[in-house]
Amino acid sequence: MTAMLMALPGAEQFAGHLRGHLGCEVGELLVHRFPDGECCPQLTPAVAGCDVILVAALNQPDHQIMAVYLSACVARELGARSVGLVAPYLPYMRQDASFAPGQGVTARHFARLLSGCFDWLVTVDPHLHRFHQLSEVYQIATEVVPAAPEIAAWIAARVERPVLVGPDEESEQWVGQVAAAAGCPYTVLRKVRGGDREVSVSPPPAALLAGRTPVLVDDIISTARTMIAATQQLKAAGCAPPVCIGVHALFAGAAYAELEAAGAGQILSCDTVPHASNAIGMSAPIAAAVVRALQRC
Repeated sequence: MTAMLMALPGAEQFAGHLRGHLGCEVGELLVHRFPDGECCPQLTPAVAGCDVILVAALNQPDHQIMAVYLSACVARELGARSVGLVAPYLPYMRQDASFAPGQGVTARHFARLLSGCFDWLVTVDPHLHRFHQLSEVYQIATEVVPAAPEIAAWIAARVERPVLVGPDEESEQWVGQVAAAAGCPYTVLRKVRGGDREVSVSPPPAALLAGRTPVLVDDIISTARTMIAATQQLKAAGCAPPVCIGVHALFAGAAYAELEAAGAGQILSCDTVPHASNAIGMSAPIAAAVVRALQRC
C-alpha cells in the first residue's frame, strides 16, 4: 500500500504539517483555471494503485468544492486504490433542517456529493446540531477529530485561573469538553438571534467569574456577532478582557477587527481554516485519524 498526500489550493501549509506526521509520499495537484472559471485538476506522479489523500480547505466552499470533487474523480479515473478527504473544516452543516417553505436540508445533499467520490472523510468538530453524528448524513466512513484536547492544553499552559464561557447554548458541548480536560469551571450564556448579524446574549454569572480570566470558546467564528455580544457582556460585568477561541476561524468581512474592538484580550483559533489567528495545531490528531482510515481501506 502506497499512500499519496496531495493538497488542494489553499491547503498546502496544513498538508505540509500532515506530511511531517505521516511520512508518506507527496504528490502535486495542479488546478488549472480556464478564463470562464472552469477548473481542470492534474495529479502527478501516477496514482494508480495508491491510496490518495486529498487535503482541502473548504472555508469558501462554493468556490472550492468543484476542484475537490473533480480531483477525487480524476484520482479514481487514474486508478487510485482509494481516495480519502481531509477537510479540517467541513461546510454545509448549518442547514440541517428546512427552516422556510421552499428550502431543503442541504446538509444531506452536500454529504451525498462527497460520499459519491470519496471512500472516507476526516474532519474536525463539524457543526452537529440536529444531526448528532456524521453517519446520519454521510454514506462513507467518517471520523471526527475533537479539538477539545488541544484547546484545553493551550489554556492550561497559558491562561491563569481560567473560567470557560460558552457564548450560546449550542457551544455547551465544546465548552464542557474543554473545561473537563483543562480542569476549570465553565458557564454557558443564552443567546437571542434576531438575524444573521443581530445577536444578544444573557449576562454572565458574576460570582463564578470573579478573580478569573474568562475564556470564550465556540466552534465557528463567522460574523463573530455571538462572540462580540458575549465579550461586551463580560466587559459590562467588569471581567478581565476575555481570551476568545474559535475552532474554525471563518471571520467574515471585518469580523476579526470588530471582535478586537469589542474588547477581546486575545483572539486565537485552531488551524483548521488558514487565518492569522491560528495558534492551536490540529495536524497531529488528524494524522492519527488518517492512519486509522487507511488501515480500514
